[in-house]
Amino acid sequence: MIGGLLFTFWRLLEIITLIPTLGMLAYFVHQFESQNLLTPNSILVLFIVSVLAAAWAIATVLRRKSTRDSAIFVSFIDLCFIGAFIAGVYELRYIARADCTNFSADGRFSVTVDNNGVSGDSPFRLNTDKNCAMLKASFAFGIMNCIFFAITSFLLLFMHRKRDDKDVVVKESYRRRSHDSR
Repeated sequence: MIGGLLFTFWRLLEIITLIPTLGMLAYFVHQFESQNLLTPNSILVLFIVSVLAAAWAIATVLRRKSTRDSAIFVSFIDLCFIGAFIAGVYELRYIARADCTNFSADGRFSVTVDNNGVSGDSPFRLNTDKNCAMLKASFAFGIMNCIFFAITSFLLLFMHRKRDDKDVVVKESYRRRSHDSR
């Protein structure tokens, strides 16, 4: 029972981290598609893996009973997704060293909430490159999903082992026949 709850918790965590990844990478796929350009492999690999992994995670959460009955198969597919996420993260590795934000000393700031606002001069200004930050976040979510799928894979292996350790009782019966003929 606790194994099922832990499995469900980690699966939901996978889904929660896969949805923003899908959204961010879909943004890039749409940008390249609208300009009639090919999407780079580094983005496309992680996008495809994220789409498939999200569908798999949702299906296994919704069909938890059959997931538990075929724990070895589901664990194997989770291991395959670990490899696929490693490939996607490897393709996107160039973003790990990128600097997506910088500070400058000549900035103005403005903060508005509803109709009220404040603006003025500030000695600092934060500049963030949106595309770089989204790719870096997708990279980080890809690494997190490698770990999450590894956890669910091992949980499924333990759930399967626990099911197989049940004691099996075999009842044998013997019939005695007599060869007396009267």
